[in-house]
Amino acid sequence: MLSKTMEEALNRQVNRELYSSYLYLGMSAWFESVNLKGFADWMMVQSGEERAHAMKLYDYIIARQGKVVLDAIEAPRAKWTSAGKIFDEVYAHEQKVTGMINNLVDLAIKEKDHATFEMLQWFVKEQVEEEANAALIVDKIKTVGDIPGHLLCLDHELSKRK
Repeated sequence: MLSKTMEEALNRQVNRELYSSYLYLGMSAWFESVNLKGFADWMMVQSGEERAHAMKLYDYIIARQGKVVLDAIEAPRAKWTSAGKIFDEVYAHEQKVTGMINNLVDLAIKEKDHATFEMLQWFVKEQVEEEANAALIVDKIKTVGDIPGHLLCLDHELSKRK
């Protein structure tokens, strides 16, 4: 059984993961609006992954006889000026999420909640991958130049993510 403190913290993270999904969906829409379909596809896949992360936490709360409480999801911004700016934001966002996951791990340790600690290890590993993927794309955009015509090869590469 989850402590009330842990249950509330996990519920907050469900909401944060859903916000991440919503944020990436908004980014996908922006890329669609500037005809960078590969970038849009990449963001759509990322949005789905974030929703899956929320559901992993959702299912865990229920499995531990907790109560899931869904909160309002903040609207993400709708306009950006470039692909580079978006991926800078993605990288910063993933670093912020890593901090949130680390705080949950710290709480699980404090509460001696070994089951939650173990479950959260999946998220710790996932965040290493999330940050690395975002950093790689930031670097690629810097290499090719954050100019729509220069991004076409990278757009094609990103369209292959499934």
